[in-house]
Amino acid sequence: MESLTLQFTLQSAATFGRGDGVAGLVDEEIEHDADGLPYLRGRTLKGLLAEECANVLYALELQGKADRWRDLAYAMFGRPGSLLADTGTLRVGDARLPVELRQALKAIVARNEVTIDEVLAALTSIRRQTSLNEYGGPEYGSLRSMRVILPGTTFEAALEFSSKPDTKALSLLAACVLAWRRAGINRNRGRGRLVASLFDSQRNDITAALFLPFAREVMP
Repeated sequence: MESLTLQFTLQSAATFGRGDGVAGLVDEEIEHDADGLPYLRGRTLKGLLAEECANVLYALELQGKADRWRDLAYAMFGRPGSLLADTGTLRVGDARLPVELRQALKAIVARNEVTIDEVLAALTSIRRQTSLNEYGGPEYGSLRSMRVILPGTTFEAALEFSSKPDTKALSLLAACVLAWRRAGINRNRGRGRLVASLFDSQRNDITAALFLPFAREVMP
């Protein structure tokens, strides 16, 4: 099975929400595992990449060049509304902290040097926001708190293909990765800005090399 690693680093605070909060602490808690380590679900990550792919295809459609890439996109990400049997060849794992960092944090927890809650607190912060009323003051009852992952945090996710992708498919994937700029809640309000790259099994950054065939074909 062909595999790559997608790595991204947050440039602004992000909340990979889990859909609920913690009473008396935050209204919106982030996804984190039993060790207090934040992560982004693979299903969500694949959806974000598929969204960028749709944007890329739209831009190509305006140039009259979408047809040759659309089938590759469907083969990789699946067709909109597709059944489980037709969800595409690309499998996306959960995006987690680099393995060396995870192991180091788990080790200090095992030695009782810090608690799991302290690990979570070290990697995150709690932000509060409120709505303003017509007079410019805080709207009553609108104060909400949200846990955010700190800028500079790096995540890695395994990308696996059920069948070997060709050069054009990988080039389209690289275009989607380069176009991907934000993730998480409130990503349209400045949160979750990021930069992403693709790495091979030898940990070489191959993003630019993979993207080159796409750039050559679509550039005027």
